[in-house]
Amino acid sequence: MPIVIGLDIGTTSTVAVAMAPSGETLAWASRPSKLSSSQPGFAEADPAEWWLNAQAVLRETTGALLDVSELAGICVTGMLPAVVLLDKNRNVLRPSIQQSDARCGREVEELQAEVDEVTFLRRTGQGITQQLVAPKLRWIAKHEPDLFAQISHVLGSYDFINMQLTGNLTVERNWALEAGFIDLETHDVDSGLVSLSGLQSSVLPSLIAAHEVAGHVTPEVSQATGLPPGLPVFGGAADHIASALAAGLTNAGDVLLKFGGAGDIIAIADKPEPDYRLFLDYHLIPGLYAPNGCMASSGSLLRWLAAMIGGSQDDTSLKLLDGEAASIPAGSDGVRALPYFLGEKTPIHDPMARGTVTGLSLSHSRAHVWRAVLEAVACGFRHHLEVLEETDRPPTRLLASDGGSRSRVWMQIVADICGQPVHGLADAYGSSVGAAWVALVAVGLASWGDVSKATAIGEVYQPSDEGKAMGDIIYSDYRELYDALKDYFSRERRND
Repeated sequence: MPIVIGLDIGTTSTVAVAMAPSGETLAWASRPSKLSSSQPGFAEADPAEWWLNAQAVLRETTGALLDVSELAGICVTGMLPAVVLLDKNRNVLRPSIQQSDARCGREVEELQAEVDEVTFLRRTGQGITQQLVAPKLRWIAKHEPDLFAQISHVLGSYDFINMQLTGNLTVERNWALEAGFIDLETHDVDSGLVSLSGLQSSVLPSLIAAHEVAGHVTPEVSQATGLPPGLPVFGGAADHIASALAAGLTNAGDVLLKFGGAGDIIAIADKPEPDYRLFLDYHLIPGLYAPNGCMASSGSLLRWLAAMIGGSQDDTSLKLLDGEAASIPAGSDGVRALPYFLGEKTPIHDPMARGTVTGLSLSHSRAHVWRAVLEAVACGFRHHLEVLEETDRPPTRLLASDGGSRSRVWMQIVADICGQPVHGLADAYGSSVGAAWVALVAVGLASWGDVSKATAIGEVYQPSDEGKAMGDIIYSDYRELYDALKDYFSRERRND
């Protein structure tokens, strides 16, 4: 029986899944990843750790298979658009600047002053925000000029892993689209758009689609991972779009809430209709698009908070805090939070926004704080659902995937605050499953329309009337709290 592997390079973990053409998961393995935030708004990771993790989970996954010669292909998914910089010898120059990084606020303002934003949005599908790669590279040019001068290649997280697996340099097209480097008329990298970064388009490797062959596993990598030498490695996929595929997100009205290190919201469209408040990606199914949003911190915020108030970031601490929060009434007795601990991306695009917890008294416990943060992230999802309503993409079914969706307490909070049922997926590892399905399609073992084989709905969380009523109050407070603090958050820049 032929088998494929999906490998996810996530913000908080690296996950490998071995899958049969039937959609059955045969083996899986996971390793935690670290996110570094040395200064306010900074979000960085170590590509070397990704590769060490990838080798470990691949060894464990292939070791659990009866016959690795049955492997037919591998596809890697990862955070987007993480920025990995290489020198002429393909050495990593610095930690990756993650998609949730908010350091480049000034550079965003400079770009907004230089370029007509309406034209840029129409041309690229993206607004001029901290998500773009050009402002991040401009920041490097200003603050690390010696390093900037050494840049020979710019690529993403899963492109970097593909390079390690195959020795080839490629960049998957969704990375280039969200980076702001693709012209939607030509669907190709535009040298003028790349030049806004201060670099030439030659720094970008060859553009490749998710299901195209990026290369083959080298003999050296075979020894380190257990993968057979010569195994096809496919172009790769943005983690949130891979999750959308794994969730069976193919119909208008379906919306995926992805509870990873960041919080992603993905919808479906048959044509690009850019909106400044959202990002635009290609769907993995040819001809479709995926308008989407991303909250800078979701699972990464919870793991940080768990370490602060629970002593550990591991799953045991998360479950313990969830249990304590379950005993606290909705609304946390007046405690409210904003989840903008890395600034915020969509829909407010405010890199100067900051996380906050308010309404505390000496009568409150850590359970109140934990619940308030769970509610705050749920409010962020609701804010995006309102944007989809306003752009004539009303959500009719909410699906939940990835690690955070395994929290029954959190999913019930999301259902109550969003006022809709939340359909949890039976398999929470959506991104790696989506990547595996890309590999199945690429080797001819499945079709895009068969992806429902890999999709199984687990528990459905129904909002209660009481929960919805309190959810409306919490959400109203959430929006008012940001409006009240927005000028305060920006004061740091005004005083600089």
